[in-house]
Amino acid sequence: MTHIQWMAFCQFRDEFKQKCLEWNQYAQALEPLQRAAGAKDTPAYPLETAVVYSTDFDRLTEQDDIKLIVIGDNPGKDEQLAKNRRYLVGQSGKIADGFFKRNPELGIDFRKHVLILNKTPIHTAKTTHLRFILKNGSPEVQALIQESQLWMAQRTAALHQALLAEDTIQPDMWLVGYAELKGKGLFIPYKQQLYATYEHNIQAFDNHVFVFQHFSMNRFLIDLKAYREEHQTQTVHESLCALGTQHRREIFAQ
Repeated sequence: MTHIQWMAFCQFRDEFKQKCLEWNQYAQALEPLQRAAGAKDTPAYPLETAVVYSTDFDRLTEQDDIKLIVIGDNPGKDEQLAKNRRYLVGQSGKIADGFFKRNPELGIDFRKHVLILNKTPIHTAKTTHLRFILKNGSPEVQALIQESQLWMAQRTAALHQALLAEDTIQPDMWLVGYAELKGKGLFIPYKQQLYATYEHNIQAFDNHVFVFQHFSMNRFLIDLKAYREEHQTQTVHESLCALGTQHRREIFAQ
């Protein structure tokens, strides 16, 4: 990173760490809801972190390059464990890591060059469990989920634009998790705030923001494979740009 990029990242990291500390003050209210949400369809697991800050951010140095920003949904069972407290470390993360290892021409090491974030740092075993929390939580908890999405969208978009402002490595942003960004999806507040933050920099949005299916259950790989079979002359990079643009236009109705 250039020094300017590094300072932009440090500001984001420090502010995010502080917000997670503030949001974890709601842990006493969140944890019973998080347990109840998973009671019907998730085997019991140790619930250790209600709101997850990724410790990977503390390992990043000025000598590292951010080549890609990946935005998942929210931290799951593995991510919230005290021994981890990192994003995309479960099966979805392994699928993503494997994809980049099989495609070295992209020049991206998933664990070294990718800044992994979420649309909210509030943990649930499954993303859909957030609906249970929204339905059964107090007004304060409901407001917290809304606030966390708006904060993440605005600060992530601002960080992305700061990184793009330098004429060195200019990272793309991938929003993974197509379903909850459309219709009455859970992350409509995130989507709307993200787009609004690029209002005066639409070129950056059009050139560097892409939408994909989630890595979970191989949906990303299945979707990309189908696209590539239909467009056989395209490289992996060309296919990613075209497919990610297609989904972005569908989601943001461009």
